[in-house]
Amino acid sequence: MSISLFRIAAALCFLAVALGAFGAHSLKSTLELRGMLDVWNKAVLYHFIQAIALLVLALYGNVNRGAWWLLFAGIFLFSGSLYLLALIPQARDWLGPITPLGGLCFLAGWAWLIIAPTKGL
Repeated sequence: MSISLFRIAAALCFLAVALGAFGAHSLKSTLELRGMLDVWNKAVLYHFIQAIALLVLALYGNVNRGAWWLLFAGIFLFSGSLYLLALIPQARDWLGPITPLGGLCFLAGWAWLIIAPTKGL
């Protein structure tokens, strides 16, 4: 197990829960007013699912490290851009194209796990 990757994954899980709570309570009225509550919730959902996957992958140490980094990048690009879009509607023009790149990182990370050798698992 890679302790540092495990801790990063745990921190990302913590952050997903915190951002989910923040969106559901402190930001709810603002997000609803802008019609962005669903966007925020989608960012939290994908963030949390991928962070849990990172936690599991970290338990396997060096096995599938590439998938770990692709999922990490996906959280940053996909969920990160959605969080910013929900908070800064004017950023839609320059952030909009970044979100699909994060989605591609998610797909590539999961595809990596599909085709990677299972040696050591």
